[in-house]
Amino acid sequence: MVKGKHKAKGRVTGSAGRYGPRYGRFIRKSVNETEKVQRAKHLCPRCDTFSVKRQGTGIWGCRKCGFAFAGGAYAPQTPGLKVALRNIEAATKKEA
Repeated sequence: MVKGKHKAKGRVTGSAGRYGPRYGRFIRKSVNETEKVQRAKHLCPRCDTFSVKRQGTGIWGCRKCGFAFAGGAYAPQTPGLKVALRNIEAATKKEA
């Protein structure tokens, strides 16, 4: 038998650890995943560097070029925006 630390199954740590045992495992897990995306650095649409950070709810800004833009509450590009951009690109290809 291998001796070592036993890791608890399904344990949620990270930013959701502040909730302790409250609210249930799956809610804390989803909060942890959402906050990982929210606090990560994202690609700037203007200068193409990974320096976009969240400034406030739905407000995103590039720390390199200073470009500020509106996006989703937790991610700069929402799934709806990705669909819209894909439709616009398909429509412009048909015209050209």
